[in-house]
Amino acid sequence: MLDLSAPVRRAVQELGFVEPTNIQKQAIPAIRDGKDVIGRSRTGTGKTMAFAVPAVEMMLSREDVSGVQVLVLLPTRELAMQCCGEIKKLTRFCEGIRPVEVYGGAPMDRQILRLKRANIVVGTPGRIMDHLRRRTLKLDRVKFVVLDEADEMLSMGFKEDMETILRQTPDTRQTVLFSATMPEEILSITHEFQKDPIMIEADQQKATLENIRQTFVNVPMGRKQDCLKLLLYYYAPKLSIVFCNTKKMAEELAGVLEEEGFSVEALHGDLKQSQRTTVLDKFRNGIVSILVATDVAARGIDVSNVEYVFNYDIPQNAEYYVHRIGRTGRVGKAGTSVTICSGRRQALDLKGIADSLGCRIEEISVPSKDDIQYRMGEANLSEMEEVLKGKVPESYRRMVDLLLQNGYHLYDIAAAALSLHFASQEIRVQDITEERKPAAVSGSGEMSRILLNIGRASRVAPNHVVGALTERTSLIGAEIGKIEIFDDCSLVSVPKESLDEVLDSMIGAKICGRPVSTVFYEEKEHRRPAGGQRSGKRTGSERNRSLFSPAPKTDRRRQTKRSGRRGGKV
Repeated sequence: MLDLSAPVRRAVQELGFVEPTNIQKQAIPAIRDGKDVIGRSRTGTGKTMAFAVPAVEMMLSREDVSGVQVLVLLPTRELAMQCCGEIKKLTRFCEGIRPVEVYGGAPMDRQILRLKRANIVVGTPGRIMDHLRRRTLKLDRVKFVVLDEADEMLSMGFKEDMETILRQTPDTRQTVLFSATMPEEILSITHEFQKDPIMIEADQQKATLENIRQTFVNVPMGRKQDCLKLLLYYYAPKLSIVFCNTKKMAEELAGVLEEEGFSVEALHGDLKQSQRTTVLDKFRNGIVSILVATDVAARGIDVSNVEYVFNYDIPQNAEYYVHRIGRTGRVGKAGTSVTICSGRRQALDLKGIADSLGCRIEEISVPSKDDIQYRMGEANLSEMEEVLKGKVPESYRRMVDLLLQNGYHLYDIAAAALSLHFASQEIRVQDITEERKPAAVSGSGEMSRILLNIGRASRVAPNHVVGALTERTSLIGAEIGKIEIFDDCSLVSVPKESLDEVLDSMIGAKICGRPVSTVFYEEKEHRRPAGGQRSGKRTGSERNRSLFSPAPKTDRRRQTKRSGRRGGKV
C-alpha cells in the first residue's frame, strides 16, 4: 500500500509490522510527496516510522548521500537512543546510510569520530548545539528535518536552540514537526520554519487508554508511603513504574522501598548516561522490578511488560498523566494505573484530569493486611507447587529424615520450612498495616509549641506541616494543635509529653522539598531579633531549645510598613 523500496520493505517485514498505524498511513505519503507536515500525535502511535520511512526512502533515491542530510531533534537522551535504534533497524539492508545519535552525557570525542561519516543525525538540542559550536557538525547539506516531541522540547527550555539549529539548515529543507499539543510557541515555529504545512491528527489516546484500568486511592496525609508499599505487596507486579514529580522525591522514595526489601532503582535527570543505561537495562531484563522515575527521565522508556504504573505524586497535567500511564498496557497487553491522592484537593485535581480526557478513573480501597496475606498465600502456594513438581534436592530430603528421627511431626516440619521462607513478607506487611498508636498525652492536655523555619514564602500550608509531623512521629493529625504560618516561619502546638520525640524525629525533615529546622518555642523568654537572626550562639542541647519567636501579631502591621514584608527569617 505504501509502495516501499525492496530494502525498506524487507526491514519492515522483519520488524514484524503488518499494517501501518493511523499516523503512518497519513504521514508517510504526504512526507514522500515533499510536503511539510505537522503531526499531532502522542507517544506510542508509531510516529518514528512515520518520518523514518520517508526519510530513508528519500536518501535511497539520491545519488549523493554524503554529509548530514537528515536531522532529527528529540528532547531526551533516551528518546534519541530509541529513535536512532529504530532507524538503524530500518536501514539494516540499505547501503551507504549511516545513522548516528548524539546526546549529552556521552564521550564527545567518540561522537565527533562517528559524525565524520554520518548522514542521518539524531540528537538532543543541547548536544547538537555543542557540536555546531565546535564545528564538528555541519548542516549545510540537510534536506530533511524532524522536530519530534516538540512541545516537550519547548517545556524543557530548548526553544532558542531549536530556532538556532533550524536557521543553520538550508531554506530548501523539508520540515516535519510532531507534537502532542499545539501551544502558541509551536505555532510560531511552524509559521517561521515551515512552508504551507499539512496538519495530520492521529490522536490514538483513547485507543491507548482502552487497555489500561485506571484507578486511584485517597489516603490521609502522611500515609502515602505506607499506601504504596501495601499496593506493591498486594499486586506484586513483575515490572512496575512509580512516578514522582521531583528528582529528590524519586531518590528518597527509591531508598525507602529498598529498605523495605523491594528490588528498586531510581531514574532521574541527575544520573550520568552510563548509570541511566544500566538502570534501564536492569529494568528491561527484570533484574529490577520497580523503577521510581520522574516524567522527563521516563521519556523513551519502551518496555512492553510493565504491568502497573503508580502515580505517587499527582501528574502536573493531563498530558503528563497520559504519558505516565501509557508506559503500561502496551502492544495490546492489559495494564493498570493507580494514582495515590491525599485529600480532597488532590482528588479534585485528578478528577479534572479525567474530565479533560473524557475517561473514568475508578476509586479503589487500600488493601488491608488480610487482603495482602490472602493474596500472598495464593502466590506462595503456587510457588510451592511448582517446586514440588520438580525434583527436590536430596540434601533437603535428608534434613527432613533427620528431623523425623528427632521426633518432629512431618506437618510441623513443613510449616516451619514455609515460615522460614515466607515469614519476612508477613512481618513487613504487619509493620505497615499496624495502626500508629497515639502519642501519650498528659492528663491535663498541656501543649507545647515548636517553631519551624519555613512559612508562606515557601508556599507552606497547614496540611504540609501536619503531613511532615505524622510521617516522622507517632502523632496523628487529631493530636496536633493550632498551626500559625507566617511568611518565613511557622508555630505548631504539639502535646507536651511528645515534645522531645517531635524535636528528635524532625531532625533532617523536609517540607515542600526544603530542609527545615525544628526548635522549641518558649513563650515568656526572648523574642527573635528584627531581621530573624538569633541572639547569641547556642551549642549542644541548647540548639533544640530555642528562646526566639516570630514577632507578635500586634506588631506585624508596623513591621510590614518598615520592612516591606511580614515576619523574618529564622
